Amino acid sequence: MNMIASNVIAPTPPRTLTETGLNTVLMRDILLKTMFRTNMDTVSGLSKLICLPISLTQELVDMGRAQRLIEAMGTLHANSGGEMGYQLTDGGKARALDALTQSEYYGAMPVPLADYSVQMKKQSIRNIQLTRPQLMTAMGHLVLPPTLIDQLGPAVSSGRSILMYGPPGNGKSSISNGIRDAIGDRIYIPRAVEYAGQVIVVYDPIVHTAASEDADDPTSLRKSGNRVDNRYVYCDRPTVITGGELSLDMLDLTYNPTARTYTAPLQMKASGGVFIVDDLGRQAEPPQKLVNRWIVPLEESRDILALQSGEKFEVPFDTLVIFSTNFHPNQIFDKAALRRIFFKIKIDGPSQSDYLKIFSLVAKKRGMPLSEAALVHLLKVKYPTINNVYANYQPIFLIDQMIAICDFEGIPYQMTPELIDRAWSNMFVREEEIQH
Repeated sequence: MNMIASNVIAPTPPRTLTETGLNTVLMRDILLKTMFRTNMDTVSGLSKLICLPISLTQELVDMGRAQRLIEAMGTLHANSGGEMGYQLTDGGKARALDALTQSEYYGAMPVPLADYSVQMKKQSIRNIQLTRPQLMTAMGHLVLPPTLIDQLGPAVSSGRSILMYGPPGNGKSSISNGIRDAIGDRIYIPRAVEYAGQVIVVYDPIVHTAASEDADDPTSLRKSGNRVDNRYVYCDRPTVITGGELSLDMLDLTYNPTARTYTAPLQMKASGGVFIVDDLGRQAEPPQKLVNRWIVPLEESRDILALQSGEKFEVPFDTLVIFSTNFHPNQIFDKAALRRIFFKIKIDGPSQSDYLKIFSLVAKKRGMPLSEAALVHLLKVKYPTINNVYANYQPIFLIDQMIAICDFEGIPYQMTPELIDRAWSNMFVREEEIQH
């Protein structure tokens, strides 16, 4: 759902090999490795694989021919519109194998880091102007106090960091996902980035959702290789969601020693989008340590990464970071770390009237008839046992429990004080000593 008109400026394709910003030896070697690994032998086919215009792909093939690494097969492909076929010479195969021992990377030509930085500025998450109706639409399935939208709106529009805290089961994760849905426009993600001759893979189909019109609409201007640099993929703004599994090494470049290739860290894949750190405080690393790792990126909009050689370099950090925790911020952060998180929003449990609203909405959705006697029993008998503390997850839990009981007993869906008691007994575990 594209709720915001995207004014992102598309990267234009290079018209010359110099305009790619890449070293010609690097490009030639990627071409040789691609031919070796895929057996593609036409210029139009290779152009699609290395994501360069046909004219530049032909130039690289001609360069390989001049160096006796590529030869024409001397036959025209009938099934490729009468195109000339090309193959690697013995010298070309040797050079491809040698290049593969240095790095297994082949396929799409990378984008120089400097060009990537320029493109990220053009499509910054901070350029997003989110309106109240957009946020309300994305959060429409949630029952939220009106003051919460007042706080969330400016926080999301600023593109700065957000800390959401409060008791568990009140929809912090759902709100994070709603923020992601509200943003809803598209940007250009490079397939790979080049720095100091090293190629770093950025595009990840698990994180990045390519715009469907790229595949579906043959008349789409974005599809035309003449208008957009095909080294980029037009995608929904990315969202990376991590939970208790997040560790500090996930925020570093990943080096595969077998393939000798680099993969971008999670926050670089989330560039131009949203990075959600759910359940902060449940990770193996202390939250203070995790937040310390984000301090420079959050303050200076740049991140520092390191190659295997130890050489460090800067990449843009253009990400809306949402931290979500069940702990009170003072329990897990020092004052300096808290100061650097721009917005702190408490997500509390619902009031009794909001709780009843959620309960009736869920019941209607699940086809469970409401019963006044059962609700009175729930509010007057059960909730006083937990000091009348309501949570957003409880109506769903209780109704699904009652549905499971009705299905098992073979009776129509119904709500009774007795069924409420049975459902309630599964919501909490009784405090007791268990003998081992």
